[in-house]
Amino acid sequence: MSDSAYRVETTPRLAQWRIENLASCTYRKSDPFKIGKWNWHLSVEKNRVLFVKLFPEISNLTRDNPPIASFIVRVVSSVGDRKSLTHPEIKDKVIKNNEDFVWAIEVPLTGKFIIDVEFLDLKTASPNGGEPCSIWAEGFTQTRSNAKAIESLGKMLTEGIHTDITINASDGTIGAHRAVLAARSPVFCSMFSHNLQEKELSTINISDMSIETCQAFLNYLYGIIKNEEFLMHRLALLHAADKYDISDLREACHESLLEDIDTKNVLDRLQHASLYQLMKLKMSCIRYLVKFGKIYEIKDDFNTFLQNADRDLISEVFYEVLDAWKGF
Repeated sequence: MSDSAYRVETTPRLAQWRIENLASCTYRKSDPFKIGKWNWHLSVEKNRVLFVKLFPEISNLTRDNPPIASFIVRVVSSVGDRKSLTHPEIKDKVIKNNEDFVWAIEVPLTGKFIIDVEFLDLKTASPNGGEPCSIWAEGFTQTRSNAKAIESLGKMLTEGIHTDITINASDGTIGAHRAVLAARSPVFCSMFSHNLQEKELSTINISDMSIETCQAFLNYLYGIIKNEEFLMHRLALLHAADKYDISDLREACHESLLEDIDTKNVLDRLQHASLYQLMKLKMSCIRYLVKFGKIYEIKDDFNTFLQNADRDLISEVFYEVLDAWKGF
């Protein structure tokens, strides 16, 4: 049997194991695959029923800090009309060994099928005995905001200390500091260095940004954005990063958008990736749609996408579809 029979394909939150052939009374365990901080395994055992198990690899990490997992498991026939069976959502379950999640499937399965695990969240126990913490909710800026300089800079913004520039958003105004904006963006720096309207009037008009999004944008520039705020506004922040040439914000948005691709957002993410030339995100979305077979789950939305999306982007998706068909 080839090594590929045991390999599990992954994205940051999705794992798929393709079973080409499983004879009766057969047991098979996958190679380890990494999701979050842990290495995982899937296993299948076929007797009178099919048992599917998901469990972390035995390690010091698993013993000392076992994952508290929320996930959905599906078994999808990869031939014909791609019938699927879905286990009810698992919510905040501690998984330490191969007996903590077992799914007994009594429906007969023949031929090729796919085990699809979508991780909704992974938590670890809080070291101080509080509520478990999501490993995906650790804000990239929160970890840096403890430094006194960042705290002071944030205080300048939140308390309006010596602000010298007013930003007119679409539905409100907010004060900021020329020096901070100029240091964070070459576009702002150019504005304040030349005889432009912004220099004379001490205002910046940003009519394509709401006051709420503008606040999140400034919070990022000043280093005090919270992760929840960042997640809520990241597509608008991506636009701002592109418009004002802020490469670190662009990369932060790019990396974040890679982490939680799902059937509800994949087509929107794909079009944003194409618009802002985010190659890693674009290829991850196409891979999610094609290699992981999610294109079948969103047929209506995909048809709408075909009618409205950029022609070059549609061609790229179809080239991937054609390439994937070579493996069947």
